[in-house]
Amino acid sequence: MSDAAAPLWEPSPDQVAAAEMSALMREVGAGDYNELWQWSVDDVGRFWGTIWDRYGVQADGDRTVALADTGMPGAAWFPDVALSMPEHVFLGKQDHAVAIRFAGEGHELASWTWGRLREETARVRAGLKAMGVVRGDRVVGYLPNAPQTVAAFLATASLGATWSCCSPDFGTRTVIDRFAQIEPTVLLACDGYRYNGKPFDRSPVVDELERALPTLKRTVRLAYLHDDGDEGDWAQAFGPTEEPLAFERVPFDHPLWILYSSGTTGLPKAIVHGHGGILLEHLKVWRLAQAVGPDDRVLWTTTTGWVMWNLLVGVLLTDASIVLYEGSVASPDMNVLWDLIEDAGVTVFGTGAAYLHGCLKAGLAPDAEHDLSRLRAVGSTGSPLSPEGFRWVYDHVGPDTWLFSISGGTDIASAFVGGTEILPVHAGELQARCLGVAVAAWDDDGNEVHDDVGELVVTQPMPSMPVRFWNDEGDERYRESYFEMYPGIWRHGDWIRITPRGSAVIYGRSDSTINRGGIRMGTAEIYASVLAIDEVADALVVDVPPADGTGDSRMTMFIVLATTDRLTPELTKQVAASVRRDASPRHVPDELVVAPEIPRTLTGKVLEVPIKKLLMGRDPGSVVSRDALANPVAFDWFVTYAAQHAVVPAAPGG
Repeated sequence: MSDAAAPLWEPSPDQVAAAEMSALMREVGAGDYNELWQWSVDDVGRFWGTIWDRYGVQADGDRTVALADTGMPGAAWFPDVALSMPEHVFLGKQDHAVAIRFAGEGHELASWTWGRLREETARVRAGLKAMGVVRGDRVVGYLPNAPQTVAAFLATASLGATWSCCSPDFGTRTVIDRFAQIEPTVLLACDGYRYNGKPFDRSPVVDELERALPTLKRTVRLAYLHDDGDEGDWAQAFGPTEEPLAFERVPFDHPLWILYSSGTTGLPKAIVHGHGGILLEHLKVWRLAQAVGPDDRVLWTTTTGWVMWNLLVGVLLTDASIVLYEGSVASPDMNVLWDLIEDAGVTVFGTGAAYLHGCLKAGLAPDAEHDLSRLRAVGSTGSPLSPEGFRWVYDHVGPDTWLFSISGGTDIASAFVGGTEILPVHAGELQARCLGVAVAAWDDDGNEVHDDVGELVVTQPMPSMPVRFWNDEGDERYRESYFEMYPGIWRHGDWIRITPRGSAVIYGRSDSTINRGGIRMGTAEIYASVLAIDEVADALVVDVPPADGTGDSRMTMFIVLATTDRLTPELTKQVAASVRRDASPRHVPDELVVAPEIPRTLTGKVLEVPIKKLLMGRDPGSVVSRDALANPVAFDWFVTYAAQHAVVPAAPGG
């Protein structure tokens, strides 16, 4: 990939002149986007204060001090204010305007107006109050990507309570490992969902969750799978109310929601984000970077267990509407989303890179089979989009499409690098570093590298960085997760190259967390499922990016057999079924490989990161010290295997 290659798309002079980003450039005297980015990180407090003023944030108190403490972790943003994120969602909205369109397997395209969303949110709010939910309590959802889930989140946050959600395709153990940590007061759950044309009854799982969460005062069930006009006890719990929708204003860093990410061992990390940080970050994303307006309809394919659901809800901070889809993106075929884009009049379509690659491999030509005249932009995330994927969008979606690829994470509920409509699009590249994000590539010694692959770091605080991890005494896990390699500097765990023009290329994860379709899951959760199978004695799983650093990674699971002599098709199916049930369908391995023994450290930890590095072509002597191994002979087997199967990353700029 050459930086000199011609762009696939360029905005017209009129588009650049009319862009919200250009207006900000003119106001601060920046000559181009890179100058604007530099201005935004030279004084991050000033930048976020500008976002506050530009988009009319409503709050009690004095917003004069934007950044009282610049330490990471521990940055103190807007310490003298109280505000409410959901209050801003409803500001200025007309009851007759459409807020949400939604469809799914078994559900025809329908819509809620702002009046309906306001009414439903007020009903859920009043019902939660009647159950005793107060500021600081946790309300958890085991819910599909449906309008009721949006209303439940907004209602919870309006009370100053904290929201957390898992998708109903998550297995029982996976959900308990998350929700049990935060001791919820109320569980909102669906009866099931449809996927790939099949119904999945989750009522038994909900029963198990009730038994496993002793702090619950109430469970409310939504009839989603068996929706015959009866909402289950949802309608009774959240019935009509005369109580108007109100909003509890809380401190800037008061917990808004808890999302989950995973390390390689132990329980998933419960990541706490604050009202103010998410409000400012999502105002920046949707009113400045993507700049959607009243004529926009935004669809991002996601489940409620992926951070992109949270980011999609952030669109409601603008005058645009959102489009929800619940179900498989390949059922009845790969055209299901393109059908929805046409039927719902979608203007901005976001999805995982894997879906776009799937369309490419299936030979789809959506522009020839659908009316995509309203679609102006396509977003891609979850994994790097290959240059071929970029070209497919311009060949088969539309040559005038603005394709913006973004990379960020659950950790910040947003992006570090992404898109802007005032810059050209080059194949395989993310257009720019996001405003207010002091992102750089560093080598192992903490030196910034230019036009070379390094660790993605952020050198100054962002307001949407986690407030903390739940139940993390002294921020120990928080520091270990992001600040252990470079104290005081956020290290995200991605490999990145910043090009001379300021664009970025992401080369996948530099740690061992498994990231599939944007949903990160710790290997410990996958092992728990696989090792429950009698025939499997031990396991190691890695997710290796392809040779050129773009496209889909390959997830390989090495297993040690216990009671059988060979890997049978039946055992392969059993492993897949177990992971699909207990973890998620996205984390089913691409391949199983039988190994004689799994290498471990002297303290018993599985050697995931070193094995991943081996499979990426690193020298064995550089990935681990044999003196640190409990069974170095086991490591030697992987060295031999990697010599035959490793992928070697392309040279920077190559």
